[in-house]
Amino acid sequence: MATRVLITDDHGVVRQGLRMFLSLDPDFEVVGEASNGEEALAMARDLGPDVVLMDLLMPVMDGISATEKIRAELPDVEVIALTSVLEDASVTGAVRAGAIGYLLKDTDSEELSQAIKAAAEGRVHLAPEAAARLMREVRAPDSPEALTDREAEVLRLLARGKANKQIASSLYVSEKTVKAHVSSILMKLGVQSRTQAALYAVRAGLVSIDELGEEPW
Repeated sequence: MATRVLITDDHGVVRQGLRMFLSLDPDFEVVGEASNGEEALAMARDLGPDVVLMDLLMPVMDGISATEKIRAELPDVEVIALTSVLEDASVTGAVRAGAIGYLLKDTDSEELSQAIKAAAEGRVHLAPEAAARLMREVRAPDSPEALTDREAEVLRLLARGKANKQIASSLYVSEKTVKAHVSSILMKLGVQSRTQAALYAVRAGLVSIDELGEEPW
């Protein structure tokens, strides 16, 4: 089944370019285009896309605010920040708001395609430049509740870009069990998203920054 994508950008030419690119791949279906965060939120409610490509600097409502609202209201909708900005505040703001991916607009088409597919499966995907900045800016919780050995194992696989289904297969448990572990991990670490949890895994030494989201395509 095609991944349903909502494109959000205040520049019409960018939206048109993204739509044309995505229309070439039968794995994607563009369900709508929004020109600001407020429109994106309304369209996400109406259309229920799998993934929202979200520009960050927009009028009316910026992409970080829109990401936060979409993730709070529609937890099944994943958001990828797609921006020309690589400022620390933008990167950390987007991830704290719940974006599962962060890509620059100069990314190549293959990486964008893979990032959308990864997001639709709940897998973390960050541009290397963004990951490096996040490691400086996103602090680990001061005193996180201790993870069990199994939770640490799940977190390690999650940080390496594995989807719940793949983690379940690796650990010979059900997908439902993996979801329960992930929920417990997020609660214990006091973070809102898989991406934040993955960054904590790097800080805690469970994976290296080079392994972050390394799932082969």
